[in-house]
Amino acid sequence: MKMMIKNKRETEETKHSSLVIRWVSIVALTITVSFVIFSVVVYQIVSRQSLNQQAETSNNVVVTLDRTLSSIPDELEISNVIPSLSPSTRRILKGGPAINEKDLRNNAFSDNLISSISNPDINVAVYNKHNEVVFANGTTTPKFRTFEGSQKVMKVKRNHRTILLTYQKVYSSVNNKLTGYVVVANEMTYYNHLMSNLLHWMLVISIIAIIVFVATSYILVINVVKPIKDMSKVAKEVNADPNSEARIKKLNRDDELAELATSINLMLDRMQSYIEQQKQFVGDVSHELRTPVAVIEGHLNMLERWGKDDPQILDESIKASLQEADRMKHLIQEMLDLTRAEQIDVQYPYEITNVNETVRRVVSDLAMVHPDFNIQLDEDDLPDDTEIQIYHGHLEQLLVILIDNGIKYSTDRKQINVSAGVTKKEVSIIVQDFGEGIASEDQKKIFNRFYRVDKARTREKGGNGLGLSIAQKLVDSYKGSISVESVVGQGSQFKMRFPLLSKKKAAKLRKIEAEKHKNDLPDGILK
Repeated sequence: MKMMIKNKRETEETKHSSLVIRWVSIVALTITVSFVIFSVVVYQIVSRQSLNQQAETSNNVVVTLDRTLSSIPDELEISNVIPSLSPSTRRILKGGPAINEKDLRNNAFSDNLISSISNPDINVAVYNKHNEVVFANGTTTPKFRTFEGSQKVMKVKRNHRTILLTYQKVYSSVNNKLTGYVVVANEMTYYNHLMSNLLHWMLVISIIAIIVFVATSYILVINVVKPIKDMSKVAKEVNADPNSEARIKKLNRDDELAELATSINLMLDRMQSYIEQQKQFVGDVSHELRTPVAVIEGHLNMLERWGKDDPQILDESIKASLQEADRMKHLIQEMLDLTRAEQIDVQYPYEITNVNETVRRVVSDLAMVHPDFNIQLDEDDLPDDTEIQIYHGHLEQLLVILIDNGIKYSTDRKQINVSAGVTKKEVSIIVQDFGEGIASEDQKKIFNRFYRVDKARTREKGGNGLGLSIAQKLVDSYKGSISVESVVGQGSQFKMRFPLLSKKKAAKLRKIEAEKHKNDLPDGILK
């Protein structure tokens, strides 16, 4: 079984490594094909240009010979061809003395022809109409073959060398009759040497370039695949253990992979947070429900044994059970509110609330519900159009929690002061009571779940110790802060601060929210 698992892992690793092989192969093949095509094009261009130069050289020899031989009216023979080419030229061909300036002026056989046929690459042969050689230079005589038209140029391969053959018919300029043929064979030594060297160096450079390109592409692909493998490894660890703290290491790069790694880490952090919230929720609820469940169970056991026959005990047990059930109901609702408060950024990302309107409404409603309390509002420092990025129901919930908390722990002075103000960057809302106050050692703990300064008195007042925890989670979710200042016996002052929402940003959020609602409309409704 272990061997099977090992083989399976090796197969998976092979599959993962094949991604690098595939990418490198594709990149290398693409570069190789592109480089080969480029090399072939360059080779063909150089070959064509060099060949054209060689063809022009051969053509110059043919034209000059044709111009000279066309002055002969009869069929070309040794007797009339040699004299036409002049004694001076003949001496050069046979190694005689140099041609003097007078001979050159009178000779139709120009310097161009002399230099051309003196070129060891140029082999010239003159044939009569019976395909007999009447003139030749060099040691190799180009062979004659019949051809159509007045001229024919062709390439032939001999001993891995390219030779350029030019065939030209000679017509007499006197009677326009065919008198013979001129054959020029250009060995093209320079051309063959050039193309051979070019091909050699292209092959060498191509091999070196392909190796360099493959190595470079391998490094680039590894640079891309390695972060992906790291992401995969982290994903496997988290999948195997949802509580794992494994995260993708920071990539020292500024591209899409770094952005992806950051997004994955944020997603894992959020997932871990949800898991912790779930565990804490289950732990807190089970801990807090243990007492009311035990109370209800105790009363039911007592009723089952003998209390149902005693009307007084029956009435007390029913009232106590109902009270504990009601407390459980409120506890569960508060726990749900606390859980929702930790996911505000997902549920209400674009909500905007007018602070003035909300504070007035909440204070007015609570003043009507608690007529025995003097709930005052001071909003002189808050403009009517002050807005913050928060869901209006949550701002109402925050005010209710703080005002209700002040009412719950009030003493003789039944007064609650609510004030609101604004600075350049933030909006502050203060709720002040004149009740029992909170000791300094307890002020940092009151926002913890289920924390009660005086557990006995708090339970009498119906509290579960979750109100301030919900308030802190709500405020934190909206990028705000909440703090408390308190003196025992004199009361407490809770202060909330939220970032002030500019008109420009508020307009942008309203536009996004409008687009969202427009897109959420069901089919059939006018959008």
